[in-house]
Amino acid sequence: MKPGAILVKIDILPDADAVALAAAAFIAGQARAAVAARGRFVLAVSGGSTPWAMLRALAALDLPWPGVEVVQVDERVAPEGDADRNLTHLRDSLLARAPLRAGQAHAMPVEAANLAAAARAYGDTLRRIAGTPPVLDLVHLGLGPDGHTASLLPGDAVLAVTQADVGVAGPYQGRMRMTLTFPVLARARQLLWVVTGADKAAMLRRLVAGDASIPAGCVRNGHVRILTDRQAAGVLTLRK
Repeated sequence: MKPGAILVKIDILPDADAVALAAAAFIAGQARAAVAARGRFVLAVSGGSTPWAMLRALAALDLPWPGVEVVQVDERVAPEGDADRNLTHLRDSLLARAPLRAGQAHAMPVEAANLAAAARAYGDTLRRIAGTPPVLDLVHLGLGPDGHTASLLPGDAVLAVTQADVGVAGPYQGRMRMTLTFPVLARARQLLWVVTGADKAAMLRRLVAGDASIPAGCVRNGHVRILTDRQAAGVLTLRK
């Protein structure tokens, strides 16, 4: 293994649908184990078309739902119900389908006038449900063609945040963002990367190599699972 490479388990699956189903099954297993061990499972979810399919599949599985808490990895600053909001799709794919009470889902407060204060308030929410400092049970991450993950964006000041678990980033693709930061990602009990599509192949290779010149390559955690399709995997060698 090259210096800087991260130790991961990578599953290469035929297509995005297979990735979504495998991710749902993996999350369900983690949820059952966490609730059995600690009485609670705190799940942080990102956006994207494959993740929404993943969450629809998850909603149909047998989980200890009363012990599940759902938080957001990142969110665009947009009005309630806007198609740009991850929350809009999270509601459609998971919250409207699974037996979760309203208080078990914690939306990022991106409609607040003061985004910096709202980010601090979301950090308080994480501490309330996941301890001080907060330790999330599973964080689902995606990977952008530019190497970003969550809303940890290339060249953005949020990359330098070390003393807060939630930050503000952007503008990016026309929107400001709220996002989890590197410190809370590093503390997570499990990271699950869901990466699909040929446009991600180059960045997936750099992620696995621990390339710190891209934001995704700066995420440091010893418990990493990557589920990817053949298009995104490209020439990756599967290591188990």
